[in-house]
Amino acid sequence: MEDEDGYFGESIAATYDESVADMSRPDVVNPAVDVLAELAGDGPALELGIGTGRIALPLARRGVPVHGIDLSRAMAARLHAKPGGDAIGVTIGDFATTRVAGTYAVAYLVFNTINNLTTQDAQVACFRNAADHLEPGGCFVIEVGVPDLRRLPPGQSAVPFHISPTRWAFDTYDVATQAMSSHYVTIVDGRAEHSSIPFRYVWPAELDLMAQLAGLRLRDRWEGWARTPFTSESRRHVSVWEKPSD
Repeated sequence: MEDEDGYFGESIAATYDESVADMSRPDVVNPAVDVLAELAGDGPALELGIGTGRIALPLARRGVPVHGIDLSRAMAARLHAKPGGDAIGVTIGDFATTRVAGTYAVAYLVFNTINNLTTQDAQVACFRNAADHLEPGGCFVIEVGVPDLRRLPPGQSAVPFHISPTRWAFDTYDVATQAMSSHYVTIVDGRAEHSSIPFRYVWPAELDLMAQLAGLRLRDRWEGWARTPFTSESRRHVSVWEKPSD
């Protein structure tokens, strides 16, 4: 992962909330907070990749103590500037390996953030790090899309996901390495500006094996936060792995 001066530095942090406005609507956020608050119970929560607090702030308002890990000081500064944000501690570091004090009832990674770890080794390390932070019986939760490879005809490596008069966005895939990148082309004053962010896509079964290596076991998998069943047609999943209490 690149440092806070790279992919998630000030230039991204300054407009991040605006760019994810659709993901910040109450009908999107509240179901996620409902699940996480239920899993936390009376215990604290740890958000990996806490960003500007889209989930952490409303979860904290439910009375759940939240701590976060994030690589970007710029994103954390946006969180702390919001009402209630100064009560949420953030440790700056790579969430795959950074340790914080204490244990947690739930640790969570939302909105495809596991894919920001661009190697399998880093994703495996993230599961181990999450498991090490959990109390017995605690849960690790990931929300991530299912790789959209069925939309790739032979010889094609790109899948568009947004097209408008002023903005085009598409993902590119390397099926040999599971590397992918999201590309954004924006028209500003008649000129095209391009940016891209690298990811590594990961399959549900692969995540389950990572969890097993970390000593966790699958408890639930849904299509989304409303807990609808996960099927072969699902475009994303919310998965919950539990740390054994015995």
